Amino acid sequence: MATRARPAQRRRQVLSREQIIDTAIGLLDAGGENGLTVRALTDRLATGSGAVYYHVGSRDELLDTATETVIAAALATAPDHAPATPEDEIRDVALALFDAITEHPWLATRLALQITRNPWGPVTVGIFERIGRQVGALGVPRPSWFVAASTLVHYILGAVSQNARIGGETPAIETDAEREEFLGATSKAWQALDPGDYPFMHAISGQMREHDDREQYLAGIALVLDGITGLR
Repeated sequence: MATRARPAQRRRQVLSREQIIDTAIGLLDAGGENGLTVRALTDRLATGSGAVYYHVGSRDELLDTATETVIAAALATAPDHAPATPEDEIRDVALALFDAITEHPWLATRLALQITRNPWGPVTVGIFERIGRQVGALGVPRPSWFVAASTLVHYILGAVSQNARIGGETPAIETDAEREEFLGATSKAWQALDPGDYPFMHAISGQMREHDDREQYLAGIALVLDGITGLR
């Protein structure tokens, strides 16, 4: 009996919090939130549920920690240096979040929950701090800081969420071919609308088919920044 206990004991000793979080992120990337179960996690790590609870707490706590880990890594990749303009810094942060949610589709829902339910947590505070510093550097008056930063953050999160599978309910567009097929079908449906009843939708149908998500996202950032700089 003693010889059987030693290997299990060694596994518990070498298991780290970081290993659990990294494995959880992998399960989330592969199967969304439904793919992250304690059983799947313990099977992947060859450990017991007690070790998971000891290191990271409940499943909800693990989801929050996974979100914090991915967002912290994304913000760390966005340059934070003095020579760049405030507009450049905001675009860097926005693109880092865009890329993070594109890579981790489950993140969109968790990020929205963090912003609304835990505004004092590290995710919300980290994003607002990075964006807010640049809002101040743009010369926006202090009484308008909250409105300006909130507008930017809400646009960023709303736009990136459109490019992700939210809550596992909306099928993701996985490949360029699937995206082209989807946009083509949408454009065709809009073109078929009566131009007398829907002149705007009819006019933009071709733009819908040809647009690039990343370029559209950056164009939206530029529009919001134009409005914010007008506050000066």
